Amino acid sequence: MSAQAGGDQSRGVPHVIIVGAGFGGVSAAQALARAPVRVTVMDRSNHHLFQPLLYQVATASLGPADIATPVRQLLGRQRNAIVALVEVTGVDPDRREVSYTSADGRAQTTAYDYLVLATGVEQSYFGHDEYARFAPGLKSLTDATTIRSRGLTALEIAELEPDPSKHRDLLTFVLVGAGPTGCEMAGAIAEALRGPFRAEFRRVDPGSARIILVEGEPRILMSFSESLARRAHDRLTSKGVEIRTGARVEHVDADGVIVAGERISSRHVLWTAGVKPSPAGRWLRAETDHAGRVRVQPDLTVAGRPEVFVVGDTSCLEHDGRPLPGVAQVALQQGRYAGRVIEGRLAGAAAPAPFRYFDKGNMAVIGRGFAILESGRIKLSGLPAWLAWAVIHLAFLPAAGNRFSVFTQWAWSYVTAQQQSRLILERGSPKATEPPDQKR
Repeated sequence: MSAQAGGDQSRGVPHVIIVGAGFGGVSAAQALARAPVRVTVMDRSNHHLFQPLLYQVATASLGPADIATPVRQLLGRQRNAIVALVEVTGVDPDRREVSYTSADGRAQTTAYDYLVLATGVEQSYFGHDEYARFAPGLKSLTDATTIRSRGLTALEIAELEPDPSKHRDLLTFVLVGAGPTGCEMAGAIAEALRGPFRAEFRRVDPGSARIILVEGEPRILMSFSESLARRAHDRLTSKGVEIRTGARVEHVDADGVIVAGERISSRHVLWTAGVKPSPAGRWLRAETDHAGRVRVQPDLTVAGRPEVFVVGDTSCLEHDGRPLPGVAQVALQQGRYAGRVIEGRLAGAAAPAPFRYFDKGNMAVIGRGFAILESGRIKLSGLPAWLAWAVIHLAFLPAAGNRFSVFTQWAWSYVTAQQQSRLILERGSPKATEPPDQKR
């Protein structure tokens, strides 16, 4: 069935379809604001998510609306753009068509003149998708609120459990993966449980909780220098986090995990390790790297498909001999670049210089007042790095309302050490959740 999600196809204005309303997709759309095109932004969610702060929703520091903005609001003043709440199911690059399922369940297609795929990544369990039921990942607001509800529910169950010996399993948190997300989550959980929660419970001491951070590599935060990773390691251990490096998770079930042959009983396992790209490479029948990311040309197009751009986490482009990292800044810069290339082509301009990533640095925050920052030769840790982290994250939130809300919440939490978003929105068991639907 054919549909016209991009509007009236008879007008003869080039139609640009952008799949994904994350950093890459929104920046591409905004870069085309003055171009003589019709832009259709397709996403299965109606909001743009500021993923770097997603862990703060999961740990009750921020609410969902603080870090998410409706896509229509972001593009509301851009007259050449429309937003389609659909699930993209495939691309026919020969016919230049995108297939999708609309919100009412109808399968449809629409044609494009240019296509920008900014479809991001999904959680990867390294071939063990059955773990998803017991160890949720952190890729969406639904994930974050589920994790938050499970953690808070575990405390409530422990408070009513008369047998103190059963508190240990209920209050053992295992995080699998010690990259930035895992370390930030571990630090935030430790800070909450050792801080404001302790005065509010009578039968159980939240400060007695075990927080175990498991990493298969020799150290945590492998994307940072060893000296900064060591400072983060020391900060986490000072908060009571148990760090196990060089240890692989061998099994996950309803009763906990097996790590390097040792059974760790836990009702609260979080998966903060590993991602996989969307099916974009399969849709395009394009060359991919070993992780499944689409290999793109220096202008971010697919070989033999000059009208198809792939940006952000689902693309693979080498920079100074190494693939670009899957971070927000890469997606933002690539999205803007793709939009400008399209605009330039329509204006008959000369081909632009190859895409060049400007690295603004790498950051991770470990609780209030402490972060690590690495940018070139600059290496900072502690309060100065935390202040820089806070300013940069506030600046890149997409809407003024988000910036005001997050700043207010952070200021209040810093002064009072209170977690303001401790709502249990679903009464699920802390043992398991249903695996997320990972189709795009």
